[in-house]
Amino acid sequence: MHTRYVSRDNIVPLYHQVLEILEKEIAEGKYPVDTLFPSETQLIHKFGVSRVTIRRALSELELHGQIVRIQGQGTFIKNQPIELELTALTGFVEDMLEKRYRPSARVVTIQQVFSNKKVSEMLKIEPGTMVTYIERIRLSNGAPLSFDTTWLPNPIGEEVAKENLEVFPIFSLLEEKMDIQLDHALYNLQSKPTDQVTAKYLEQTPGDSIMVVERTVFTKKGNPVDYEILHYRGDKIKFSLTLGRKHPAWKLGDLKSQA
Repeated sequence: MHTRYVSRDNIVPLYHQVLEILEKEIAEGKYPVDTLFPSETQLIHKFGVSRVTIRRALSELELHGQIVRIQGQGTFIKNQPIELELTALTGFVEDMLEKRYRPSARVVTIQQVFSNKKVSEMLKIEPGTMVTYIERIRLSNGAPLSFDTTWLPNPIGEEVAKENLEVFPIFSLLEEKMDIQLDHALYNLQSKPTDQVTAKYLEQTPGDSIMVVERTVFTKKGNPVDYEILHYRGDKIKFSLTLGRKHPAWKLGDLKSQA
């Protein structure tokens, strides 16, 4: 019964095997935020290991910020934002699977609309051109994480609109079904209070913080093929970037001459 969880023949220490399994189960949403985590005794029975092993695994989870232990009340899952690294062009499904979360989507609307000035500028088309407009709620482990609005130029958008967008991500459809190779994207990020409609979709209160990501995706030929505005829950997501050093054209001596 216990061998499917941990193995004493494995060179990986038992506590670390337990830790990896618990981290995976947390990522999969088995233990919802703010709910009581299994007790030490329950985990001992589950894994067939000693209390010392369980306590060390729990200490690591607490150190990683995934659980919080409250004296006299028990252990709870901590509300920990998902960290996304802005180092490459990736889609929501790719990001969630990489972090071992379960992605899904709800389609709010798919319709043909006339492009306004902003959309026309981003997609490099004439104002008033017909485009495909899509609204989706993106979920992580069944909980809403992002409300996405997407504009696609036709006929590309018309083809995408025929697909099951609650299952298939747009990036994969463009690349695998339509042979459109995506290359890079222009990002703009801004923190804002959520409006009434977005708050409803994200299960927030109007005025709560959201991170708005404006993204235009380009093909290898440099053509814009996807313009999006992504509304992420501010309490559920955080972004990290790795930046290389850009050296200034001036030296310290140049500053001394101005002193």
